[in-house]
Amino acid sequence: MDWKYLLTSFEGRIGRRSFWMTILAFLVASIVVRILDGVLNTPSYYGTGVLGGLFALALIYPALALYAKRWHDRGKSGWWSLIALIPIIGSIWLLVELGFLKGTPGPNAYGPDPVG
Repeated sequence: MDWKYLLTSFEGRIGRRSFWMTILAFLVASIVVRILDGVLNTPSYYGTGVLGGLFALALIYPALALYAKRWHDRGKSGWWSLIALIPIIGSIWLLVELGFLKGTPGPNAYGPDPVG
């Protein structure tokens, strides 16, 4: 799977493994950016440095594309990502649905099964 498709397209499906590997890459990159903020001694706003804030803004679109493809694997619309706006329960629901539950077996309305 190509990174451009993974991070920019809202179409298709991805499995849990691709989802978690991308989340891990986001986490590692955010740690590196946080270290750079500290080394460069950038001004801090609301608990994060300037680079961290810009990085977080830059991740919004790729994260939404990733979530949409994972929702598609579960047989649901990418709009289900809005569930995260519900305090506490929404984030837990999103984590469980996207990170731990299997996708629908075989092809569905959003494309072929990403696993096989």
